[in-house]
Amino acid sequence: MAELRHLYQLQELDLEIEAEEKKLQEKLSLRKESDELIAARAGLTSAQQRLDELKKQQKSAERQADDITSKIKAVEDQLYGGKVRNPKELESLHLEAELLKKKRDELETSLLELMDRVESAQKEMTKASQEFKMVETKWQNEQKRLAEEIEALKEKSARLKQSRQALAGVLDARILDLYSRLRKHKGYAIVKVEQGICRGCRISLPSSDLQQARSGHLVHCSSCGRILFLP
Repeated sequence: MAELRHLYQLQELDLEIEAEEKKLQEKLSLRKESDELIAARAGLTSAQQRLDELKKQQKSAERQADDITSKIKAVEDQLYGGKVRNPKELESLHLEAELLKKKRDELETSLLELMDRVESAQKEMTKASQEFKMVETKWQNEQKRLAEEIEALKEKSARLKQSRQALAGVLDARILDLYSRLRKHKGYAIVKVEQGICRGCRISLPSSDLQQARSGHLVHCSSCGRILFLP
C-alpha cells in the first residue's frame, strides 16, 4: 500500500511539473517584442523617413534657388555692367533675367510649402518618437516582470524535480518502468478508486479487484488498464 501511495504521489508531482513546464514555455514565448512595440517602431521609422525625404527636397530646392540667384546676378552684371551695348543683346539679357526671376519666385513659393511640410513632419516625428518611447518603456517593464516570473517558475520546477527524484528513489525499478509506460500511453498511470468506481474510466470495478486493491496489491483496472489506488 505504501508503494502505491508513493507511486500516486509521484504522478501528482509529474503532473505538477508538467503544468509548471507549460507555464514556463508560455512565459518564454512572450519574451519577444510585442505587436504594439513593433507597430510603434514602424510608425517612428516611417515618420523619420518622411521627414528626411522632405528635408532632402528642401535642401535641393534651396540649392536650386541659390543657383538661380547666382545666374540672375551674372545676367544683371552683364545687363548693367556697360560692356554689352547691342540693343538686341540687352533685350535678350533682360528677358533672361525676368525668366530667371519668375522661376526663382515659383521655386521660393514651392520652398515655403516644403518648409511647412517639413515643420508638420517634424511634429509627427516628435509625436511618433514620444509614442515609441512610451510603448518601449511599457514593454521593458513587462519584460522585467516576465523575467522575474520565469525565474520563479524555473526555481519551482527545479524544487519539484528534486522532490520527484527523491520519491522515485524509493520505488522499485520495475514499478517505475510500468508507471512510465502507462503514463506515456494513457496520460494517467494510477487512478483513485472512489465508491467502487475507477476514476480513470468511470467503470464500476469487480468486487475481486476491489478486494485485491484493498489488500495493497498492484491491481489494474480491467477496463482501462490503469493501476488502481485506494486512498
